[in-house]
Amino acid sequence: MGYPSVFPTGVTVYNPEKTWRGYTLFQAAGLGALLIDMSGREVQLWRGLQGFPNKLLPGGQVFGSTGERNPRHGFQDQVDLVQVDFDGNIVWRFDYLEHIRDPGEPERWFARQHHDYQRAGSPVGYYAPGQEPLTDRGNTLILVHENVRNEKFSDLPLLDDKIIEVDWQGHIVWQWRPFEHFEELGFDADARAVLRENPNVRAPGTSALGGDAPSEGHGDWLHINSLSVLGPNRWYDRGDERFHPDNLIWDAREANIIAIVDKRSGKIVWKLGPRYDQSERERALGWIIGQHHAHIIPRGLPGEGNLLVFDNGGWAGYGAPNPGAPHGLKTAQRDHSRVLEIDPITLEIRWQYTPKEAGFAVPLDAARFYSPFVSSAQRLPNGNTLITEGSDGRIFEVTPEHETVWEYISPYWRKPPLHLNLVYRAYRYPYDWVPQLERPRPIPVPRLDVKTFRVPGAAALGRDRVIALRDVATTALVEGALCVPADAPLPLSAGG
Repeated sequence: MGYPSVFPTGVTVYNPEKTWRGYTLFQAAGLGALLIDMSGREVQLWRGLQGFPNKLLPGGQVFGSTGERNPRHGFQDQVDLVQVDFDGNIVWRFDYLEHIRDPGEPERWFARQHHDYQRAGSPVGYYAPGQEPLTDRGNTLILVHENVRNEKFSDLPLLDDKIIEVDWQGHIVWQWRPFEHFEELGFDADARAVLRENPNVRAPGTSALGGDAPSEGHGDWLHINSLSVLGPNRWYDRGDERFHPDNLIWDAREANIIAIVDKRSGKIVWKLGPRYDQSERERALGWIIGQHHAHIIPRGLPGEGNLLVFDNGGWAGYGAPNPGAPHGLKTAQRDHSRVLEIDPITLEIRWQYTPKEAGFAVPLDAARFYSPFVSSAQRLPNGNTLITEGSDGRIFEVTPEHETVWEYISPYWRKPPLHLNLVYRAYRYPYDWVPQLERPRPIPVPRLDVKTFRVPGAAALGRDRVIALRDVATTALVEGALCVPADAPLPLSAGG
């Protein structure tokens, strides 16, 4: 699929009458945590504040990190998790997980945070009525890395995705280790054989797109990329203990798994994947591959209680070798993405956004909605969905009827080798969460007609100087040859 080398950035579509208006927060490559209004105006930048992801809190505060561990020694490890005020002053910090001395680096404490976290008060980290994150107290759930071994399924060292809960003072009060629950994850014999030989081992310094390195590094066997709390929901109200409001939901990109952990027992009590062909319900749902941001839509929002997930497609999973995955790694592959809202009991799709809903010809143009890594989806109070199609820096809002009513393309590119305007995850927040700023006035941005849009200096369409093909044919018949009068301009189809 070919894409233009030059295209507009910033806000390209804005229909104020159909959007849920607020500020949008995302990590701008090379800058920091960036807050924009609906017109794309940059209203606040927390310069240098990294975000994995950034999240806003009421009062104009924001979460992030002051730095990242040298990738030659750790994979996607953040130095700390901090909460800063509107002016960038740190008001809370956690880095007290592991004391490390990397070669050539000063000895220090690391949080090893990656991909997600949640502050008490908010189950998912975005706005839901009456469920605001606490800013001056409360525990925080954090997804962190831990180097472990589990010779029951692999002799190689593993990079595990531990979940910890810390209190306001930074004390760890609860933790959960995925590698201890391997038997609950449902890997078949083929997947187990592959995991024993190579649990997605990454060499030091490789990116998330790096190749396999079975001779060194640690096995990033699950690569959990989202973590949230279920929060109050109708399933628990009806007596289903699996959906206790305190239970946790996470998804593992490399294993194609979405799971719920019972907070009290630590057991996995609900799961989708790693295969999607074991029942009629799973086959109807279709394979979820390399997914991100799986969570239960919070109470008070349209679709509450359903599972919302960005189903990336791309490549992920373990199993029997096939022509596209000769070593049994990344066995499931698909070249387009889906956003799915799923009933977690029946597995029925209640709403979706796929290339078909986007208006593309399927399968010919399906890859025009495709982010094989990163990305997210947020349900908004008016029923719209904010989608981060992250690998190409696109954030957009669609109605339940799939109309695009707001779109933003990030103008900020990462440095090579991953030279992309990538956005990991974006969130929309109410204007009143940032009282330091004056509420902006809505100014519509109509959709451009790409058939007539031209950059400065480029020739416009000249329809009045084009001879219609039928006129050319008529002239040819009159003169007895396929030609046109000498003083007539050539039609656009001529020239070879």
